[in-house]
Amino acid sequence: MKNLISTVFVGCIGGFVALTATHFIYNNKQISQVTQPNFHQPITLVNSSGIMSGALTTDFTNAAEKSVNAVVHIKTTSENVNNLSYDPFAELFFGPQKRQQNYIQQASGSGVIISDDGYIVTNNHVIAGADKIEVIMNDKRTFEGTIVGADASTDVALIKIKEKNLPFLNYGNSDAVKIGEWALAVGNPFNLESTVTAGIISAKGRSNILDNSKRPIESFLQTDAAVNPGNSGGALVNTNGDLIGINTAIASNNGAYQGYSFAVPVNIVKKIVSDLIEFGTVQRAYIGVSIRDIDSKFAEEKNIKQLNGIYVNGVTDGGSAQDAGIQEGDVITKIEDISVGSVSAMQEQVSKYRPGNKIKVNVLRNNKDLNVDVVLKALDNTTKLVKKSELVKHTINALGAEFTDVESNELNRLRLNNGVRVNKLSNGKLAQVGIKEGFIITSIDSKKVSSPKDVEKIMETKTGTISIQGYYPNGLGITYQFGL
Repeated sequence: MKNLISTVFVGCIGGFVALTATHFIYNNKQISQVTQPNFHQPITLVNSSGIMSGALTTDFTNAAEKSVNAVVHIKTTSENVNNLSYDPFAELFFGPQKRQQNYIQQASGSGVIISDDGYIVTNNHVIAGADKIEVIMNDKRTFEGTIVGADASTDVALIKIKEKNLPFLNYGNSDAVKIGEWALAVGNPFNLESTVTAGIISAKGRSNILDNSKRPIESFLQTDAAVNPGNSGGALVNTNGDLIGINTAIASNNGAYQGYSFAVPVNIVKKIVSDLIEFGTVQRAYIGVSIRDIDSKFAEEKNIKQLNGIYVNGVTDGGSAQDAGIQEGDVITKIEDISVGSVSAMQEQVSKYRPGNKIKVNVLRNNKDLNVDVVLKALDNTTKLVKKSELVKHTINALGAEFTDVESNELNRLRLNNGVRVNKLSNGKLAQVGIKEGFIITSIDSKKVSSPKDVEKIMETKTGTISIQGYYPNGLGITYQFGL
């Protein structure tokens, strides 16, 4: 009996050990079979993907080589004025004090050569108020630049240097630019000359970027190519090295690049440059409508069947739209067969034309398509083209005053370095804001004024709000601000 029990007990122990070993061996085999495919799967996917290898085949070297030689470094110098507050205690202890403090301001940016005879496009804010413009080529040659003209509304300016056979960039077509395509930004950020960065076109038709007081016309190309202070006025080019935009602004919380930069489309630039060369000023055309964007809620309210287009809120009396039969409630969908899905896109297309040009406008009325021919007009509802001299004369006349030099003994008595006297006021802007005859203007927007010609020069490109600083003969200093 004892032998039988021992045999059974040993058999049970052996069976238990065998079952336990089989269980662990089977589970280990299962684990290795399950985990092995997961371990190799990511490696296979990354290696087999053609996305990375395809992107690396894009070659920017040709576009970069063409661009860096046609993009210049611009340095500006201007003499400005600070009007100092009156301090009776300083005069009591230290004698008569100067009422002005002159200072030199220096700035820099970029520019793009657009012709072999020395025409260079840049931003208006790069050269605004400059007394001296220095243009530095990529090969280190230096030239003095002169301003041909500028347009604050688009922030585009044109300067000229005296040189021939220069490298230049060909115009591209910004209407044909597509979101997602490669672009290069070329300029001189932080005084680092001939810098090239790459990115894609992130969006088109961006607006609300510039100062609204300058009545901007905005339909920017947005790119994520790195753009920083100093890139302003530089080139945005495609992979062929064709100019598609002028880098103008960045959206940033700290003043440096954060992924959002904006360029004026080259089709707008071409029109501005052509006007400045031929007339010295921009010939701006208008359809003569007040407009707004369309969203789904507004479309439902107005029973509009499509969201693509611009709603006509009103029509200007005697304007181009009224003459062509466009009505309040119409939806403008295309300008010259180019779709306009936003107010900024419509502004971009109209800005390419001059007063007197006839354009084809597609209109949706009562959900039916109409084709309308519109003859564009200027702001005064005429088709007349104006010269720069006429425009400056008109602006000076709008001020409603004559200006004369101030004798040195009076400047010394008032402890001033410079100034221009206001004479013979009429019913113009100066009288409307309260300026009296005899007022001595010392600066306009902090820009030094020493002669009547200085006033004309400063007013050539002024738009929006203007600030005039000066003194009356009794020593009272006042600053006046008003809109043009």
